[in-house]
Amino acid sequence: MTKRLFDIAAALIGLMLLAPLFALIALTIKLDSTGPVFFRQTRVGRRGKTFNIFKFRTMAMQTGETRQLTVGDDCRITRVGHFLRHYKLDELPQLINVLHGTMSLVGPRPEVPRYVACYPPDVRAIVLSVAPGITDWASILYREESTLLGRAIDPENTYVNTILPIKLNYYVRYVRERSFWTDLQIICKTLVAIMH
Repeated sequence: MTKRLFDIAAALIGLMLLAPLFALIALTIKLDSTGPVFFRQTRVGRRGKTFNIFKFRTMAMQTGETRQLTVGDDCRITRVGHFLRHYKLDELPQLINVLHGTMSLVGPRPEVPRYVACYPPDVRAIVLSVAPGITDWASILYREESTLLGRAIDPENTYVNTILPIKLNYYVRYVRERSFWTDLQIICKTLVAIMH
């Protein structure tokens, strides 16, 4: 209950304080390319229930956003999108998900159904036992994930067989060791990582 109350309070304060920034980002997205301000995608949440995750749109609509992985210097990413992704500003609308209760500030990152299907059954049960988060240990470690995948010969294979298993280890570790103080530590480390 304490975690949920903290999530609600932090999300409300964050949305109020960041309202001017949201408006500025929305304006630059609209001026930079045609299409909606927000991008929604189906993700798998707690107990396997799917939900729509919110992000600021960072890709051109005419090329579509059908691929699950963003690899290297993806040609679909807009000029504004590159900036938003670099500073993780595209993730800010997930504060709305936190208010809805489909996400938490901290927790295992929610994956698309395609990759959740790759989770070993025992690991899936553990990871999906908690609400997914905006950030976690794996998010900090793989902040430059798209760059790493851009260097891979087979990005899909590299993600599924190399990166995802490591992420899952961090997800399980979080679920087993989670606490209010751990969440604060992850939030602080995330902010530091974004600033560098």
